[in-house]
Amino acid sequence: MNIKHINTLGELKESGYKPKSIKEEIRQNLIKKLETKEDTFTGIIGYEETVIPDVERALLSKHNILFLGLRGQAKTRMARQMTELLDEYIPFVSGSEINDDPLKPISKYAKDLMREKGDDTPIEWLHRSLRYGEKLATPDVSVADLIGDIDPIKAANLRLSFADERVIHYGIIPKSNRSIFVINELPDLQARIQVALFNILEEGDVQIRGFKLRLPLDILFVFTANPEDYTNRGSIVTPLKDRIESQILTHYPKSLENALAITEQEADIEEAQKEKIEISDLVKRLIEQVAFEARASEFVDKKSGVSARLTISAFENAVSAAERRAIINKEKSTQVWISDLVGIIPSITGKIELVYEGEQEGPYQVAMNLLDKSIRSQFVQYFPNPETLKKRAPRKGETPQAVDNPYRSIISWFDKGNHLNLFFAVNDRERMNQLYAVDGLHALVKKTFSHANEKETALLMEFVLHGLSSFSLISKKIMETSVEFKDLMGSMLNIQSSGYDDLEEEDFN
Repeated sequence: MNIKHINTLGELKESGYKPKSIKEEIRQNLIKKLETKEDTFTGIIGYEETVIPDVERALLSKHNILFLGLRGQAKTRMARQMTELLDEYIPFVSGSEINDDPLKPISKYAKDLMREKGDDTPIEWLHRSLRYGEKLATPDVSVADLIGDIDPIKAANLRLSFADERVIHYGIIPKSNRSIFVINELPDLQARIQVALFNILEEGDVQIRGFKLRLPLDILFVFTANPEDYTNRGSIVTPLKDRIESQILTHYPKSLENALAITEQEADIEEAQKEKIEISDLVKRLIEQVAFEARASEFVDKKSGVSARLTISAFENAVSAAERRAIINKEKSTQVWISDLVGIIPSITGKIELVYEGEQEGPYQVAMNLLDKSIRSQFVQYFPNPETLKKRAPRKGETPQAVDNPYRSIISWFDKGNHLNLFFAVNDRERMNQLYAVDGLHALVKKTFSHANEKETALLMEFVLHGLSSFSLISKKIMETSVEFKDLMGSMLNIQSSGYDDLEEEDFN
């Protein structure tokens, strides 16, 4: 029988419907997905061999789950996707605040209605998308918010005494009966609130203003917590932690390829931007590398973590920086240049927590250093490592000049007093002409990447300049409207003669 035609308890009984607990429901549907090799969690990249198998094992065991991990590790996202493991529809007693199962009612309202109407008790159908509740734990969350309280207005309107169970206003947890309920940042909950949760998990009863109600709620609880919260902001009380059967550790992407796939999937890029702006694999990797550098930086608080939202926001800002420049220059199309990455600095400063030394350095300078380290790390994936060339001593009978250094012509051009000032808002053609003026730059790129087209070659030429500055072979100065490349020694002498006035703007690494 079509469920849309089942409107009463009697019809439900005739259909042969058998009630299941939510954990059994999820278990059965998960088994079906595993048997058909269907993805259980879609769009969760990098967890295929680690977190997802742990979650599947926990759900097969009908466990409540605690996700333990730093921010931006898809903890809540995974919990929300668990609704896809629920049956599409389940029946509930019409009018019930807590989704009473018609064959296993637990509220006074449902029991009274069924005594009155019997098999004519009206039922409705609840879609799985509505079987999800979520609460962010904050210190001001009360038992009334989560579990419930006496409603004096209801008591007055119904002319009931406060001793009558019908005056109770249910909180968000009872209203999530037969659903998945998530509490984010669990350690932030006061200990007494956590104890109330323990009673629900362990005993199936709650106390509301003197009422001791037997409410065997049918809920899959999912909790999330950040490891730093155990010491900085609170802790999970031992009885509650003991009742959460599976604790699953999450993590950041372990490879650059996974990080790239996550950003590509999550970044909100307009179709008009995609048509107009080209972003190379090189630039994408530089953006992702920033997050990896931040997670290893001595200036960044590792306990707080560096969310994947950093690279997603940075990717969006990089595209927008190129789009803005193209609009100003009335260009129909352009690409994201290395210089455009100055535009991602606001995405970095807003996404990292600094330790004391980082605060002393300043958020802007830390962000610039992370970007420079990203360039340095990726540079050796594309071109010969300048550090290796520096350490390579002349062989017997060789002069120092005989050591093969592919960067010699470029460095010599700057040593002769030449400099290059690339304005952020300059059009593509003018930028390319400026890059071609540097001796040896084009020849180096074409030798290494002979099949690169004109724009790819120009981007790599700019990348070489940023890379050489990151290895302190030439100097780079970031100004408000441009980035200036000069010889290293001349820049140092200028700083000394000016009393170190510009020291903070120089990047010598």
